[in-house]
Amino acid sequence: MTACVFCQIIAGELPGHTVLETDDLVAFLDTRPVFRGHVLLVPREHVETLPDLPAGLRDAFLAAAQRLASAVKDGLGAQGSFVAINNTVSQSVPHLHLHVVPRTKGDGLRGFFWPRTKYADGEAASYAERLRDALADQTGA
Repeated sequence: MTACVFCQIIAGELPGHTVLETDDLVAFLDTRPVFRGHVLLVPREHVETLPDLPAGLRDAFLAAAQRLASAVKDGLGAQGSFVAINNTVSQSVPHLHLHVVPRTKGDGLRGFFWPRTKYADGEAASYAERLRDALADQTGA
C-alpha cells in the first residue's frame, strides 16, 4: 500500500528516524511529537487497527512496546511514559501504530489533549540515537 505514509517510511521511500527494527516491526520518531522522543511502533505489514493485528504478531508487538517504554526512561531520562493506540477514531494514519510518549511529572500533559512540538534541525537524529543506544543496552548488543 504505497499511499500509506507509514508503509513509505518502512520501505525507505520517506525519511524517518528509526529507533527499532525487527523482521516484523519498526519504531520511529513521530514527526510531530507530544514531547521529544515520542516514538511510534508499527507492524511492517499494513494493518489498520489493533483488532486487525495477526495473532502471531501480538506478543512481539507488546514486547517491543515494553522495550520502547524502558528506552524512553533509560535513554532520555523520562520518569515514565504514556502508551496509547487509537483505532480508527483519532487515528491520523490508517496503519496500526502504538505511541510511546516520554513523561515527566509536571510536563503539562493533561488527559487526552496532546499539544504538539517540533524538533530543531538535527535534534531528531540525536533523540533517535539515544533511544537506539538504550535499546541496544537492553539486549547487550
